[in-house]
Amino acid sequence: MIRLADYQLIIIGGGLSGLAAGIRAARFGRKILILEQHSLPGGLNSWYFRHGHLLETGLHAMTNFAPVSDKRAPLNRLFRQLKLSRKRFVTREQFGSEIVFPDHRLRFSNDLSLLIEEVTREFPASAKGFLRLVKAMETYDPFAPAPWQSARQYLSEQLKNPLLENMLLLPLMVYGNAEEQDMDLAQFAIMFRALFLEGFFRPQETIREFLGLLLDQFKAFGGEIRFKTEVAEIVHDQHRVQGVRLRDGAMLTADGVLSTVGLPGTAALTGWPLEKKRYTGRMSFVETISLLPQSRRHDLSRDQTILFYSLSSKWQYRRPQGLIDPSWGVICFPQNFQGVDCGETFQLRVTNAANYDLWQQLDREAYTREKERCCNQSTEMVAKIVGNYGPDVVYQDSFTPLTIERFTGKGEGAVYGSPIKIKDGRTPWDNLFIAGTDQGYLGIVGAMLSG
Repeated sequence: MIRLADYQLIIIGGGLSGLAAGIRAARFGRKILILEQHSLPGGLNSWYFRHGHLLETGLHAMTNFAPVSDKRAPLNRLFRQLKLSRKRFVTREQFGSEIVFPDHRLRFSNDLSLLIEEVTREFPASAKGFLRLVKAMETYDPFAPAPWQSARQYLSEQLKNPLLENMLLLPLMVYGNAEEQDMDLAQFAIMFRALFLEGFFRPQETIREFLGLLLDQFKAFGGEIRFKTEVAEIVHDQHRVQGVRLRDGAMLTADGVLSTVGLPGTAALTGWPLEKKRYTGRMSFVETISLLPQSRRHDLSRDQTILFYSLSSKWQYRRPQGLIDPSWGVICFPQNFQGVDCGETFQLRVTNAANYDLWQQLDREAYTREKERCCNQSTEMVAKIVGNYGPDVVYQDSFTPLTIERFTGKGEGAVYGSPIKIKDGRTPWDNLFIAGTDQGYLGIVGAMLSG
């Protein structure tokens, strides 16, 4: 007698890619189980409460904005796939953002013409090259099979201006690049479209409501999710996976398994002999969230949504030699979107590159001390861009690469996963697949498209 598997599909990880994959599979009547080791869904994109304040993690802004009428846009395609109403999903577009380098600034919004005007004004000799770049990115297929190609070299050929190249790369890399210094041209094309051709927005509600929407849809299709349930092992023979063994020893069988815990995490669960160092990303970050009085909103943000800054024209995207590198980063005002209610306090979030190894070496006392020191260091640097706000902070919290590793399962807190991506999601086992960042889909919309 043939024994049926407990589930047709088990999904490891209840982040955005896992939830989206669960909805897609469950809507066709399959028996689906999502296993999430934490008490909340969302992975990197989640929330927590501190002193009565709801603080979001991950959600600075969503990329790939598109009006409801654009049927081919990734955002609208995603909602169709998940059987969610795009018309009922209220979006709030950014006011505008800016790339800030010494002596040069480039503003951009969800209207591409603004960035074209800015490049033409700041770098007139590169204006025609930038227009060629835009045209090429509008038609580039980043998902067609192709060998790795240097985005830096491509930009150098098109623009012939290292400063402009750095200014364009900073937001694209910090929003979705797992490699140091350079990025694959295909990934550059994905991010160029996401940020510059389509642009930033956020849901009218918080990430908590957005995750609730996805969870409700998954359950409505009959899906099952278990929280506080850690997978200890993916059980397999030479060719196929039989299921998963939980940390408490329970065995769950499945016709297929989808892992959203990244390549290193999946390798650890299967015994897949990947070279760990090669497949573990090096880019991680410290993020500091500051709550300020509403009275400081206008003079600090000047109605900007996100500032991508570097205090050096020779900016480099790499793991810093110290605990953090406050000389460049992201300054986000997550309430500066059209029509968003700000409430009693105004939020300012700063993201800086961080060194996982150095954070990991600290004992508990030193960790707490260095966290506070890095927050202060970052605040002082950011004051050079937006003005001094340290004395007015009502509440401040931060998280480090260790926090990211703990709550997302991403090795060394590598937000964007492995520098090596498996675009088709295949593994050495016929019925085990990878989804999420290590499939090459980054950002909130990208993660859900992957799933």
